[in-house]
Amino acid sequence: MKAHQADPGSAARTAPVVIVGAGPVGVTAAILLARRGVRSILLERHRDVYPLPRAVAMDDEVRRILQAVGIHEEFTAIARPANGLRLLDARHRVMAEFRRDDPHGYHGFPQTTLFDQPELERLLRRELARHPECELRGGVEVVAVEQDVPGGGVRVTLRDEATDVVEHLWADAVLGCDGAGSLTRDAIGAVWEDLRFEETWTVVDVRTDLPVRTWEGVDQVCDPARPGTFMRVGEDRYRWEFRLGAGSEDLRELVAPWVELPYDGEGFEVIRQARYTFRARVADRWRRGRVFLLGDAAHLTPPFIGQGLCAGLRDAYNLSWKLARELEQGADDRLLDTYENERKPHARRMIRLAMATGWAMTGGQGRAAAVRRTALGAACRVPALTAYLTEHGLSPALGRGPLVHHGRRLASVLVPQPWVTTDRGRIRLDDVLGDSFAVLSAVPPTPAVRAVAQALGARIVRIDIPDGATAGDTAVTDDGTLATWLRAARADAVLLRPDRVVMSIVPAADGGLTGTSTWSPLLCTSRRPVPAAAQAADDQ
Repeated sequence: MKAHQADPGSAARTAPVVIVGAGPVGVTAAILLARRGVRSILLERHRDVYPLPRAVAMDDEVRRILQAVGIHEEFTAIARPANGLRLLDARHRVMAEFRRDDPHGYHGFPQTTLFDQPELERLLRRELARHPECELRGGVEVVAVEQDVPGGGVRVTLRDEATDVVEHLWADAVLGCDGAGSLTRDAIGAVWEDLRFEETWTVVDVRTDLPVRTWEGVDQVCDPARPGTFMRVGEDRYRWEFRLGAGSEDLRELVAPWVELPYDGEGFEVIRQARYTFRARVADRWRRGRVFLLGDAAHLTPPFIGQGLCAGLRDAYNLSWKLARELEQGADDRLLDTYENERKPHARRMIRLAMATGWAMTGGQGRAAAVRRTALGAACRVPALTAYLTEHGLSPALGRGPLVHHGRRLASVLVPQPWVTTDRGRIRLDDVLGDSFAVLSAVPPTPAVRAVAQALGARIVRIDIPDGATAGDTAVTDDGTLATWLRAARADAVLLRPDRVVMSIVPAADGGLTGTSTWSPLLCTSRRPVPAAAQAADDQ
């Protein structure tokens, strides 16, 4: 592990990683780093979890990140699957329906999950407390993040809000998870790129035992006069979101299509009603030196497809294993450049999709707007389109780079996650793959593939030996999902990154991994280089 030296005249503490902001993104990053042996200090202004609801939706790919964190079973107990998304016209007639009600989708979880963010944050903090590598300090305000200071590393200046004492921390890396008003973003000289979307909405979270008309999914009302979103979050919890008009808005009138309110308000508890300005922005840089931006510090999205928190958790999953490999195993510093190169295009495409959904909901008045909504409704009723979106979800491929496979069939996609049977019993695939690299193979791996696996510390998982593994391999059996997936890609095996993204494949009847000369300089150290034989096989 790298170890910088603090200013000789200072009693300041040092840490491999300092994380500014202990919301769900910062805590997730800390846990994922801890699972790889990296110590961190989290700095948070608030002393407890923010108590009011914010994010409420999550897709199955991000549920997989919670599995990697270690809280997916506890999360299941507080979450509820949703049936999908309906687009409604101004009279609340269904224009299109995208069902996402598979309880075990491509990633092994319900395709859409609704939850209460404070409950999720409490689960994350309980898990954080189980890792001695993580230290959470609440009640402190970060006032400066500086690089190029005496002693090296990054100096973080903080003030204890109770005592007003100012102190310094020195770190090898700083993660800015400090939200839309990020001080860390300012510290690295990043500025917003405005994607030109700004609307003011009211968000209403309610607890009620009144009869509410709901289909157990999400409603998007595509009415330019009064666009809105509605969903049932929990047993007696509901959320409405409405774009604000020029005049006053009466809550009883707003929710009337779903529930009839008594005039005394009995049985209808408003947990929170707040105004938000929804914006679409991306920071022009996500890294400077040893300082990185994650979550809302790096990107802001309108909420129409429920991807705000999801994007931040994807950031943490992408960066944490790379930073750990660089800090703990001496991987090339250029490995860390792939974080922004991969995540920024992905985040931008998701924001554009959210903007397009917002446009469909609020696309203006008049004849042209009516024609556009009619065309949208017709397009959404095409079975092939709705089936594709339902099966593949919203998440696009990662940005191109040295750590993603560029073939047509498995370009930067994640491996599916079925239930598999091993000598440990029936478990999810990711629990077999572990926290590091893995080779998933339908054939006996060649010596060159085994050499690469050894250099990367990758587990070899075999689906071709149901009667037991050999030579330290792990044998799994499933319902045929994995073999079918490999066969469709014309691959005998795949090399998976720690975040389950396909990095390289073994083409059918070829025997060698693709692209080793591209990614091996970033990942391998002098202690565990990729063998020359594997490099030569790739270069042929």
